[in-house]
Amino acid sequence: MELKSKFYLIDDSGNKIMGIGIVWLLEGVIKTSSLRAAAASMELSYSKAVRMIDNLEKGLGREILVRKKGGNERAGSEITPFGLEFLEIYKQFNAAAKASLKEPFAEFDVKLKELLGESKK
Repeated sequence: MELKSKFYLIDDSGNKIMGIGIVWLLEGVIKTSSLRAAAASMELSYSKAVRMIDNLEKGLGREILVRKKGGNERAGSEITPFGLEFLEIYKQFNAAAKASLKEPFAEFDVKLKELLGESKK
């Protein structure tokens, strides 16, 4: 048995504004310099990707992406310095939070195995 955990940031209204999907989306923008390309690589519609970024920006009250107009140039998107720093501290938090669950889960797993062993008698 193993533990899987997901962490989300929610705004004051209870709306999810940040989770692993946005991490992947922002990392895709960093790689491709394009929100559209990052969304496509995740098999995510561009309109959904825009909503995800808009929700995050609204929730934080800060710009995460600079979006340049498309047209013939297809100029793309660029993550802001604030966005880069926010992404890094979120990833650090996520890793630390997951690591902090290892010990309590190990204790739970031992107790569960004991309980299951007792129930088989």
